[in-house]
Amino acid sequence: MLPAENVTARSPPVKFDSFVRLLMPKEERFHELLAQDTKNLVKAMRVFESIATSTSLEDRRVRSVEIKAIEHEGDAITKQIFLALNSTFITPFDRDDIREIASSLDDVLDYIEGVAKSFVVFELSESPAALRQFAFILKEMADEMDRITSLIWDLSDEQKIQAGTVRISELENQADALYTTVIGELFKNGGNPIDIMKWKEIYEALEAACDACKDYTHAIGNVVIKNA
Repeated sequence: MLPAENVTARSPPVKFDSFVRLLMPKEERFHELLAQDTKNLVKAMRVFESIATSTSLEDRRVRSVEIKAIEHEGDAITKQIFLALNSTFITPFDRDDIREIASSLDDVLDYIEGVAKSFVVFELSESPAALRQFAFILKEMADEMDRITSLIWDLSDEQKIQAGTVRISELENQADALYTTVIGELFKNGGNPIDIMKWKEIYEALEAACDACKDYTHAIGNVVIKNA
């Protein structure tokens, strides 16, 4: 056995890519663009909640146009993020994770815009409780996504990030249970088969939007693990 004075503690190895990122100038574009993206989603959810609680087809028609404009803005932001990924040598996080975050945000907004359009195409003015509950869940999810995205640039806030992802997971579980219940009630209560299929399509899209929010948390989890 070597004498104690000759034994030196070894520091944990430093990841080369993390070391390089420390030396490189910080890339602020991604911080700014993702902040714009989540705030755009929050704005869309506020408008969608108004659609969900409205019983006026004309009001829904007007607000669906508003959401379409927000969705176009989201597409433009996503495009800027992808262009930045292609033109940046050193990214603040793994570029695949940044791409997944942006794609998940884009997917959520696409689903919501599609539902807003369906109300107009299907000429639906009803505001059932399940629809309002989905709108509330998605609004809460968007708020959490906006908050989490503002925190990932300082991973000393890892506990707050974790709490946010857990909250989104809880909300997604609520959406799953809500979807199962409302689909069962649609077919159990009977009614016009065409109307049943219209509402089934809407609830399926809302459930898919919630799933996309959950996908966002997976990408955030990867960022935290890789940069811990």
